[in-house]
Amino acid sequence: MTMDKPLVVLVSPALAESNNGNWQTAKRWQHLVRAHYRLEIVKQWQAGDSRPAAMLALHARRSAESIAAWSASFPGRGLGVVLTGTDLYRDIEFDPCAQRSLALAQQLVVLQDLGLGKVPMAYRDKSRVIYQSSQTRAALKKTRRHLRALMVGHLREEKLPQTLFEAAQRLDPAQGILIDHIGAGLDSALADQARHTMANCPHYRWLGALAHDKVLARIQRSHLLVHCSRMEGGAHVVMEAVCSGTPVLASDAPGNVGMLGLDYAGYFPTGDAAALVDLLCRCRQDMVAANSTLARLQAQCALRAPLFSPLAEQTALLALLDQLLST
Repeated sequence: MTMDKPLVVLVSPALAESNNGNWQTAKRWQHLVRAHYRLEIVKQWQAGDSRPAAMLALHARRSAESIAAWSASFPGRGLGVVLTGTDLYRDIEFDPCAQRSLALAQQLVVLQDLGLGKVPMAYRDKSRVIYQSSQTRAALKKTRRHLRALMVGHLREEKLPQTLFEAAQRLDPAQGILIDHIGAGLDSALADQARHTMANCPHYRWLGALAHDKVLARIQRSHLLVHCSRMEGGAHVVMEAVCSGTPVLASDAPGNVGMLGLDYAGYFPTGDAAALVDLLCRCRQDMVAANSTLARLQAQCALRAPLFSPLAEQTALLALLDQLLST
């Protein structure tokens, strides 16, 4: 019976209306553990609720209040904290609330293997990697008349969409490279830049926010996913592209390298629009060749795909919850 399953509260700073990576993670984890645990997703946990057997919190800083309240209410009771990109590559270096969350947690989770290197040495023994997962979707046959690149990410500074805007401006429409850009205009100045780019570059389209199923369909139909982020914990959209047979051009931010591997051939220096354009042009110019850049990237992504299988994520997540309930 459902009520016999242990209840775990999952604190997520973002709920369904945000349609971002935190929410997708929370929703997927709720589904993956449903046969063994009841996972209740909340934006903030209130002290006084004695029902949960354990807590998982996404984001050391943004969930810090809930983490502290849980630790004060249930000292030593299972508390896991999942570290995001802004946690790993910014907040835990100087934010006292984020640092306290690390100390209070019984278990820490990072979402790609290079993330472990950013966890303070004192907490490494209680840290683990859980790669996020996506269902495998068949790679679609795509036109050779043009190359369609897609960026997915809400318009905010951490995603560095300025790199894509500049790349679009450097491209000539006659080169046959089309760029679609999905994401809500969370930063009004960046939204204005997107509109300006669209007005001046007929090969660039900003599509705004789309439902997740529509995003997945566009990833599947694109030749390439472009991921310009300067700060990542382990981007959802990267593993969704890999599992769709769509290769990735990514900034060399550590969170991307931790997802795609040290020897991946599709990196460009973070913020370097000229290098991104060079990669796009190479993919466009030799896309018909069997040993093309595009084919090489696709083969490398296929080798990484098993890391992002739902079974692997489910197994790792259940092991985490089992350990939290044993503390």
